[in-house]
Amino acid sequence: MSFLTTIFENLRTKPELTKLIEVHATTLRGTDGNGMLDLIARARGSLADAGVEPGDRVAILAPNSVRWVSADLAAIAAGAITVPLYDRQEPKDLAGMLSNCRPKVLMAGSEALAKSVTDVWADSDACKIITFDTLFDHEPSEAAPRELAPEDTVAMIYTSGTSGEPKGVMLSRANVDFMLPMTAARLGAVSKPKEGPDRVFHFLPFCFAASRITLWTQLSRPNPMMISTDLNKLVVEMATAKPNYFLNVPAVLEKIRSGVGAKIKERGGIGLELYTRGIDGYKATVAGKASFVQKAALALAEKMVFPKIRDQIGPNLEFLISGSAPLSEDTQRWFQMLGIPVYQAYGLTETTGIVSLDQPDRTVPGRVGIPLEGVQTKLSEEGELLVKGPHIFSGYWEKDDETKRALSDGWFHTGDQVDIEDGNLKIIGRIKNLLVPESGHNIAPEPIEEKFLEHCDGAEQAVLVGHAKPFLAVIVTGKPTQDAIDKALETVNADKPFYKRIKQSIVVDEAFTPENGLLTANQKLRRAVIEKHFSTEIEAVYEAFRAEKEEKARMEAAR
Repeated sequence: MSFLTTIFENLRTKPELTKLIEVHATTLRGTDGNGMLDLIARARGSLADAGVEPGDRVAILAPNSVRWVSADLAAIAAGAITVPLYDRQEPKDLAGMLSNCRPKVLMAGSEALAKSVTDVWADSDACKIITFDTLFDHEPSEAAPRELAPEDTVAMIYTSGTSGEPKGVMLSRANVDFMLPMTAARLGAVSKPKEGPDRVFHFLPFCFAASRITLWTQLSRPNPMMISTDLNKLVVEMATAKPNYFLNVPAVLEKIRSGVGAKIKERGGIGLELYTRGIDGYKATVAGKASFVQKAALALAEKMVFPKIRDQIGPNLEFLISGSAPLSEDTQRWFQMLGIPVYQAYGLTETTGIVSLDQPDRTVPGRVGIPLEGVQTKLSEEGELLVKGPHIFSGYWEKDDETKRALSDGWFHTGDQVDIEDGNLKIIGRIKNLLVPESGHNIAPEPIEEKFLEHCDGAEQAVLVGHAKPFLAVIVTGKPTQDAIDKALETVNADKPFYKRIKQSIVVDEAFTPENGLLTANQKLRRAVIEKHFSTEIEAVYEAFRAEKEEKARMEAAR
């Protein structure tokens, strides 16, 4: 039975367990399986009128909602290939994707969203634009979901474009059929038994592969899901949802940790003292070097401080899931210290979102888990992770050369430099992100950036630069003092060889965001774009170094 058949059967026979609930600040608005079937049937009618046939591309441009999910399922049920787009991405980037995939229909959440793209999309006249209001204002179609062959493409998801032009990743029914039982089984292994269903909250855009798998997993189990509708009110929504767990990106977890620390530091007093001593006691205990005093301090914090923090983050939280990028070891341990396990997931769009997931009894902070059963992994001579299995995509849309470079004898080249210990993966960095300064050494920037951020109060983002340069420098956002930067650099450089030491810092006022194009839609650094954007500031640092070097040489010659 295909995943689509399972979902439709659950919508029909278990409407309460397939309910999707929109979280509007302090209000919950639910639509059960019957309501979704009606929305799907109406969307099917609209798509049929638009002449959509099996194999046609149908794009979706809208924020998360019940209607988004219904539109997506309607297109797949019609045999079309859905192309989900990020509604907050730059219109010119979206226009490029749409020109590439040439959709028969674009389903847009609103007239304004549609116009933002059609204004810059040269080929928009060849596509029928249907807003959600029109899409769902149609007589319901009575057509049953079309039977899909295992090799049929059901979704085409564009890569984030961290290092070049986004590519359309084609995922098949077989890819999804393999993945959903795997994710459901892992959830079953970590979720606590309870009388009712799990309280699941989701805020990441459904256009991302891992988000789509999270959604379809809940509909397949089946289990209700609460959906964020306004990222600007995320804290309020989480308080309303009171989830047992939810999917995160590291940036959100880092902000939670730094926000808690900032509030406690601002209040000061005995609370700050207990919190600080509790952290020290926990670190010493984990290292197996805790003294009696440190153990006592930890016990007191676990009784007086940590439960209050845990309740503020989420009174019903059983665990958290983190994906998209590696989570720092310190942050993962911090949540564990509070009694909230964080399970990491690792994968790419090309791997149907997932390669590995943490297992509760084999979770190692800083590592991203054990490969799924049926997934093969190995390392190339350069330390690049290669992956093979039923979850590997069929290819990039109309990019045969790119597909051949990415796939070799069924092995997908992830581009990630990885360490494997006892089957557990640790992401060191992207092979393509390696910096090679004038010394000729290969340097993965991610671990150095992570350590800098851990030790620099007030710093929010950090990007290492120095490719083909005489030394490394770091671009920093946030409001760190120079003293905080200097102390962090001293700590970071202490155990590094000369070629890995950061010699200069560049503090910039502009944060990296998807809106200014310095982050991808799923919060990954667009390193080449960042370097180009701040090229003046970067060159000033190296020019000052060269000028100083020339002045020293001149003075020595004058002697």
